[in-house]
Amino acid sequence: MTARKSTFAVFLITSLFFLWGFALNLNPILIPHLKKACQLTDAQSAFIDSASYIAYFLLALPAGQFMKRFGYKGGILLGLSLFSVGAFLFYPAAAARSYAFFLTALFIIACGLTFLETAANPYITVLGDSEGATQRLNFAQSFNGLAATLAPFLGGMFILSGKTLTQAEEAGMSAPQLDAYLNNEAASVQIPFLLIGGIVLLVAVLLYFTRLPEIVEEESVEGESRSIFQEKNLLLGVLAQFFYVGAQVCVSSFFIRFAQQVAGFGEKSASRYLAGALLGFMIGRFIGTFLMRFIPASRLLAVYSIVNFFLVLLAVLLKGSFSIYALMGVEFFMSIMFPTIFSLSIRGLGAKTKVGSSLVIMAIVGGAIFPVIMGRVSDASSIQVAYIVPALCFLVVFYFALKNLWVKKVKLSTAH
Repeated sequence: MTARKSTFAVFLITSLFFLWGFALNLNPILIPHLKKACQLTDAQSAFIDSASYIAYFLLALPAGQFMKRFGYKGGILLGLSLFSVGAFLFYPAAAARSYAFFLTALFIIACGLTFLETAANPYITVLGDSEGATQRLNFAQSFNGLAATLAPFLGGMFILSGKTLTQAEEAGMSAPQLDAYLNNEAASVQIPFLLIGGIVLLVAVLLYFTRLPEIVEEESVEGESRSIFQEKNLLLGVLAQFFYVGAQVCVSSFFIRFAQQVAGFGEKSASRYLAGALLGFMIGRFIGTFLMRFIPASRLLAVYSIVNFFLVLLAVLLKGSFSIYALMGVEFFMSIMFPTIFSLSIRGLGAKTKVGSSLVIMAIVGGAIFPVIMGRVSDASSIQVAYIVPALCFLVVFYFALKNLWVKKVKLSTAH
């Protein structure tokens, strides 16, 4: 593969990171929005995340098998097609104001994202030298961070109305008035998701007519006949990714609710703070990519994960705006975690890379499970106490980082 083809391939695949980042980071907007439009509890609204992230568990391995037969490009094209179909389904879901319909549309979008992530994450790591794989993946994921910044900002602008009825206001409305208000709230997602579906479909058409180099992984010499389930670091990475994604989704998805209840912010103001926090997430990706030129990825991951544990504890203990600032800091230090865990997990798998990648992508199901747990804790106590859930998740990431750091030190000492 020529350098020119490799550079173009990296550019094209990097654009996919933006697309799925935008889709997933609309969930923190959809959770408070559909909570209003469909009259949900915190626990019920958390199923928005569940519908999105359960697809990763169900389809990651089939996506890996699909790519074994049809290649990375085939997987990406199918992913983009499903993504666009799910986005278009938001229009009838809003017209029916059916929460089940919304969840179905989100699930179909997530099915598409599963194919995209299962293909793009390992693809970007092998488009170049193996030493720069983690740094290259972090760079590509930085555009995921850019999307994460823009999604809540634009979603807050075009989807959130800024008006939440109090119990007294709702009680004072007639049934037709309340129904009209709820229908109007639901309808605000229709045009944004039609635009998203159209853009994704256009990208699919462009990619169909673009030649992408197919990467063929070579068998690793050492342990090439071992079962994938004997790869201890991979399995530990799957566990770490499961807890990390759970933490990430919990922190971001309930941010607006947290800002409303703990600091007394309005939903539009809270969405702007979330956009600012996710801007920090994007900046953190670029800074983390730069730091990895000088600091081992596993060491940086260890530092970032333990810092986040204490920042979330501060968010639980502090009052008012200070707790919001602590959560905003968490977004910065989460920035490198997904791509770093991913690349450390699949390192050295050789021909087992696609299957190993599928297992790590399956771990994204943590985003379907932990928000529901957090929602139930919130309904039983408060949203602030519920943030104990992601705090504990970061300790698992810390353990994975330490194990990888220790293994690298052992290998260096053995070599010397």
